[in-house]
Amino acid sequence: MNRIRYCLALLMLAVVPPSILFWFSIHPFIRLWRRLGVRLTFVINYGVMIALIVPVLLFGKPLLAVDFGTNPILIGLGIMLLVLSAALRRSLSRHLRHNILVGVPELAPEKRGIPLLTEGVYNRIRHPRYVTFFLAFTGYALFCNYLALYLLIPALAAMLYCVVGMEERELRERYATEYETYCARVPRFIPNLRS
Repeated sequence: MNRIRYCLALLMLAVVPPSILFWFSIHPFIRLWRRLGVRLTFVINYGVMIALIVPVLLFGKPLLAVDFGTNPILIGLGIMLLVLSAALRRSLSRHLRHNILVGVPELAPEKRGIPLLTEGVYNRIRHPRYVTFFLAFTGYALFCNYLALYLLIPALAAMLYCVVGMEERELRERYATEYETYCARVPRFIPNLRS
């Protein structure tokens, strides 16, 4: 069990920050990426992500020096968050295809634009994929029980909040009044259970 916790923690440390940093590269420089095109954008950004992931995988052991050990209660809580995240992800997958998840409509709105998503889970929460991501990461952190992952939780929350702000700015530009009306009706992160 300790080996599984360690490998999972190392994978989370290596993959999660570069995954979020991808959006910090895309959103502020969207006009540049649109000029370069979808393929070149992904080649450059995924290349950078790999360059950030590999050193952590190879030399990340010191980052996981503080291990709080196996804790059945935290494992149980972590699994509950992972199940909740998976349920939300399942309802989300009915509306999001892979190309939407990786940002193709942002990069090529004239070719691959989509209507504003307001159905299903999007009728209750504006940013379910970020909530899903955060719940899953927190679940894995509890399961693994390493200090480094716990320290990453508030950083991840702050990073996701910033990404959402950048994304909403773009959505306001693309969908104008339709998006404003949607924002007035649907909460950002905490689902509206009454709709």
